[in-house]
Amino acid sequence: MKNKIGIFLIITLLIILAGCGTDGETTAAEGQSSTNNNQTSAEKTETTEKENSEGAALETNARIVTTTVALTEIMDKLELDLVGVPTTQQELPDRYQDLPEVGIAMTPDMELIRSLNPTDVLTVTTLIPFVEETFDQTDTEATYINLETIEGMYEGIEYIGKRFDREEQAEELVNNFKEKLTEIEETAEGNESPKVLVLLGVPGSYLVATEESYVGDLVKRAGGENAIEETGVDYVSSNTENLQQSEPDIILRLAQGMPEDVLEMFEQEFAVNDIWQHFKAVQEDRVYDLDSSLFGTTADLAAAEALEELVGILYPDAE
Repeated sequence: MKNKIGIFLIITLLIILAGCGTDGETTAAEGQSSTNNNQTSAEKTETTEKENSEGAALETNARIVTTTVALTEIMDKLELDLVGVPTTQQELPDRYQDLPEVGIAMTPDMELIRSLNPTDVLTVTTLIPFVEETFDQTDTEATYINLETIEGMYEGIEYIGKRFDREEQAEELVNNFKEKLTEIEETAEGNESPKVLVLLGVPGSYLVATEESYVGDLVKRAGGENAIEETGVDYVSSNTENLQQSEPDIILRLAQGMPEDVLEMFEQEFAVNDIWQHFKAVQEDRVYDLDSSLFGTTADLAAAEALEELVGILYPDAE
């Protein structure tokens, strides 16, 4: 598996769904949230670690703008008001229904954002290559939250709780998640680990998810073994011959961007490209299309439900 997609190409493919809760992401400040403009990624990570060790400053009169649905839903659970929300076709929490929309995650409307006089603009670490320069040029501070894994989401929630005086709500939200996920993970214990190949489809193409992607993280938590051993990147490209050599027991297909079109693309690919018929997973009818409303490219508040469904797919005969 030698063909890695460059960071910008990966995000370009994944951010077709920008502005929704499943923004495509790659690492920038591992396991942390980071703040600010005019800093390198390394400086952002250092700044974040310092903030987390010293305790983030509390903001009780904050004017907050969120640029992704996943962040917006987290803010709702933390009982925080906003002044601006992302433009999306997804339904946002009721408390934010009449707020100004500030554009999609990858290309926010900076003129509108600045007109709202925000104290905080929240985005995600994987959008740094796309939005950092825009924020810098408009002298707009941004806080980057890592939603690349469930653990990253936990830390992001705790950071937001500290910053905006919602530590109690953040602790409750994280603890509830941990309890649910632990219970679900325990149902997978004692089962033989299947080897799982995860295909992430976007209109016209697909990538292969590694263990370091969000979906890969879910597979690992469910007790599955990722068929791809690449490290240091969330997604890679490959050809079907190489994928066949990985001998997956299960193939998961995740459609993003325009799910119906992507699922049709997958069906065409599996029907026309004969090599798929030589995969054991195909021969044994163990190819599954994941529900795009539950499975995205980043962690969100549907993670527990997604993990539960994944366990059912991996171990259909388990009681």
